[in-house]
Amino acid sequence: MPIDTTLIGDMYRRMSIARAIEQIVEKHTRKARISGWWHPGEGQEAVGVGASAALNGEDYLWYQGRGCAWAIGKGMQPGPILGDVLGKVSGATGGKGGGVPHWADYSLGIMGEGATLGSVYPLAAGSAFASKLRKDGRVSLANFGDGTASRGTFHETMVHAATWKLPLIYLCENNELLVGTKLTDVCPTADIADFAKGYGIPGIIVDGQDAVAVYEATLEAAARARAGEGPTLIEAKTTRVQGHYAGDPQNYRAKDALANYRDPLAVLAERMAVDEVETIAAEALALVQAAYEETLAAPPPDHSIIFKDLYYGQ
Repeated sequence: MPIDTTLIGDMYRRMSIARAIEQIVEKHTRKARISGWWHPGEGQEAVGVGASAALNGEDYLWYQGRGCAWAIGKGMQPGPILGDVLGKVSGATGGKGGGVPHWADYSLGIMGEGATLGSVYPLAAGSAFASKLRKDGRVSLANFGDGTASRGTFHETMVHAATWKLPLIYLCENNELLVGTKLTDVCPTADIADFAKGYGIPGIIVDGQDAVAVYEATLEAAARARAGEGPTLIEAKTTRVQGHYAGDPQNYRAKDALANYRDPLAVLAERMAVDEVETIAAEALALVQAAYEETLAAPPPDHSIIFKDLYYGQ
């Protein structure tokens, strides 16, 4: 079934915004540093944006990915993202997330990150279990990298999620690198989707550089979850262009590691008119630049911010 051209344009716009944020944060980091770490997501934008486009507005997103494509894909604007990165009151968390932020906006279904890698599994399963009990039709998506598929929480959660047929999607961004270690050096399989067989659920591999492919796979998994058929494990094969963190020398990487790299924006642009691509890219850059300048002008939070949001309804 042909995908709507309006949706393609919207995904390209969101991916362009995410890429523009990547570029401006990199420039800022080189010039002024940031109060923490930034884990670049350049090259992986199609996964977060493509998958988010397949979710409903009220669906729960528990992301654990690098960059900002997941938050942008689910509807967050550049301002709150940059505000948290630079530690300003304009951030989604009021500036508490400086460097590696835990963006959250419950009105958009963006539930934030777990405090440790691999913690998204029980969190997403928890919201999926709540949806099953409430019969509210919501789907929960747990985003993670290939490295955390070795965590016990991945397998422990999936046992129950598969048995209870929870409306849950596991979506792995497999860029084949665990910081600087190759996945195949520490894992018996190069395909994370293989783990699905042990739990009797679908394990699907998609081209993570193609937003349309990710969208279609996630849309099918979401429909399956809403129909009461349980979880799906999607593995998006993708490419991490930059290092693990801003400034990473990447000594662990071969010089020709990106020889066959396919830019996800270029892949999606093949489905669009040239003038549309240029217009969207220019608008995205202008939007992010304006948000960046507003963020720089915003004040940092008062120290009392650490005592806020500790309790529900605070």
